[in-house]
Amino acid sequence: MKKLVSLFVLICAFIFSNSLSAQKKGFYENVQKKNVSKVLDDLNLFAAQADYKNYFELFAEESIYIGTEAGEVWNKEEFMAWSKPYFDRGKAWNFTSLKRNIYFSKDGTYAWFDELLDTQMKICRGSGVLEKIGGKWKIRQYVLSVTVPNDVVDEVTKIKAPLEDRVISELKTKK
Repeated sequence: MKKLVSLFVLICAFIFSNSLSAQKKGFYENVQKKNVSKVLDDLNLFAAQADYKNYFELFAEESIYIGTEAGEVWNKEEFMAWSKPYFDRGKAWNFTSLKRNIYFSKDGTYAWFDELLDTQMKICRGSGVLEKIGGKWKIRQYVLSVTVPNDVVDEVTKIKAPLEDRVISELKTKK
C-alpha cells in the first residue's frame, strides 16, 4: 500500500511539474509576442510620425527591407537613404495592423511574423524576421507586399505586364 501511495504521489508531482512548465512556457511566449508586437506597432507609429531615428533603430545593423517592386531589396543603409526624403517631408507612410501572426524558434532567439496592413495602397501584407539582440527584438528582414484579390488578378496582371516584362527580360539575361 505504501508503494502504491508513493507511486501516486510521484505521478502527481510529475504531472504538476509538467503543468507548471507548460504554463511558464505559455506565459513567456505571450510576453515575447507582446514584445514583438510592440516593435511592429512602433515601426508603424514611427513611420506615421516621420520619426526617422527611432524607426531605423528598430532594424538590426545587418537587415534587409524588401519593398513592393521587384528591384526594392535594400540593406539598412540603402533603405535609410531611399526613405529619408519621405521622413524629411514630415510624413512617411501610415500603416495599421489589421491581423498579425507571430511565431518563435525553439530557442526563442528568432521570431517571424505575417500581418495584414491597412495602408494607402489598401490591404498589404507585411512579413519578416526579428532576432533578439542584446535583449531587444530587432528586425532582420521586412517584406512589404501588395495583396491582389483573386477576382481581379487577371486585370492587375494586364496592367503591370508592360512594366514587368522589361524587368523579367533583364533578370533573365543577368542569370
